[in-house]
Amino acid sequence: MSKNVSIKYALDWTTVAYFVLLVFMGWISIYGASYDFDQTSILDWDQRAGKQFVWILTAFGIGGMLLLVDYKMYNFFAYIIYAAVILLLIVTIFVAPDIKGSRSWLVLGPVSFQPAELAKMATALALSRFMSAYNYRIKNWKDLIPLMMFILLPFTLIILQKETGSALVFLAFTLMLYREGMNGIILLLGVFAILLFVVVIKYSIIPIGIEQGTLGILLASALILLVQLGYALFFSKHRRDALILLAGVAGVVVIAVVVNIWYKINFNYVAVFAVLASSVYWSFVALFKRFKKYWMLAAISFGAILFSYSADYLFEKVLEPHQQIRIKVLLNMEDDPTGAGYNVNQSKIAIGSGGLWGKGFLNGTQTKLKYVPEQDTDFIFCTVGEEHGFWGSTLVLVVYWLLLMRLLRIAERQRESFNRIYAYCVTSIFFFHLMINIGMVLGIMPVIGIPLPFFSYGGSSLWGFTILLFILLRLDASRLERMH
Repeated sequence: MSKNVSIKYALDWTTVAYFVLLVFMGWISIYGASYDFDQTSILDWDQRAGKQFVWILTAFGIGGMLLLVDYKMYNFFAYIIYAAVILLLIVTIFVAPDIKGSRSWLVLGPVSFQPAELAKMATALALSRFMSAYNYRIKNWKDLIPLMMFILLPFTLIILQKETGSALVFLAFTLMLYREGMNGIILLLGVFAILLFVVVIKYSIIPIGIEQGTLGILLASALILLVQLGYALFFSKHRRDALILLAGVAGVVVIAVVVNIWYKINFNYVAVFAVLASSVYWSFVALFKRFKKYWMLAAISFGAILFSYSADYLFEKVLEPHQQIRIKVLLNMEDDPTGAGYNVNQSKIAIGSGGLWGKGFLNGTQTKLKYVPEQDTDFIFCTVGEEHGFWGSTLVLVVYWLLLMRLLRIAERQRESFNRIYAYCVTSIFFFHLMINIGMVLGIMPVIGIPLPFFSYGGSSLWGFTILLFILLRLDASRLERMH
């Protein structure tokens, strides 16, 4: 059997069908979102739907070419591809024009391209190559540190391009690491850090009293102490140590309240003292009772209180002003329906106005009158909601869910670790894009500006997702190809 016939036989046509279906639905939605009354045809090359059709044809061509490449080449050239993309990201910082405050687009005549879309594929290949080495152990810190560097390098370069949304996508790789055996405590620490950040930022503006601290640090400290208590009670089953901790914290609180009757106390200092004292306590327990896991609990508690105090600095100094406002709007710290919250507010109006069955194709008033900014790129899903309603939106989400389930199935059936790891990378990236994009359109996630796979207008994102998917399909086909 010839090689081409083998690829045709081994190719996962179900995934290809989902890909074609999503691309087609996305194209129709782009036409609906960008349509105006002077537009004569969906193939009008001067309009976005016509331009997207060209991107779709080229994406099909790219996918076909990727299937013809020997599957071994993806493993062999993984580091070279990664190095080339990193170099491209560095060049982009210096030569890209300023577009809406971002320097992430390379302009080549009439064509603009975003190298960050290729960085996801390159990083996935490099991680797969590194982790598939014979002696690799993910629980070994010597192996984990260079692994994190593979992720942090493109992340940092994209941040320098002022493209925070694209950079945050690289957090999706932690889902793959968890599936490949990374200790779940690291994933939980990430969730805990986000929770602390939200609590401190949201409640740091609420004073406890005049010069007596803010509610943010107080609640963050309480969360840290609750984690300590829960760990001792439910994981370590050391009730006596937990009760000693509880009694000690209660004693510190009572003393502080009593002293505050005569002398005003900054309760933030009291809360920090309680956390630091508890860290010292767990260190002594670890030392004298030889419970090594308590060393980790003490270190995490100490790090958590430092992070809580630095959250305000990160928010004010690291994030851009428009990003700060978006987070404040999301956390209901500010009500800005005509400013930073305008996009989300109009998006929710558009989706809500679609009702159960929608207003009908090309009949959406919110989208036709251009009330929703970026409605054919980052906010494309609001067009689906307005024109096709609840059932149309549900259908789109079901197709995405079927694609994700298919990708997980492909990952699980791989015989080679390189193929399996890459498959989980692709699945994690698609899941992250879906979760964030749909969430921000519905107003339950911050607006960070990332596209909806195969739906949002633009050649860069369509090519990027196509390359990710078709490399996976080529690797998956190699399972059966070697049998013929």
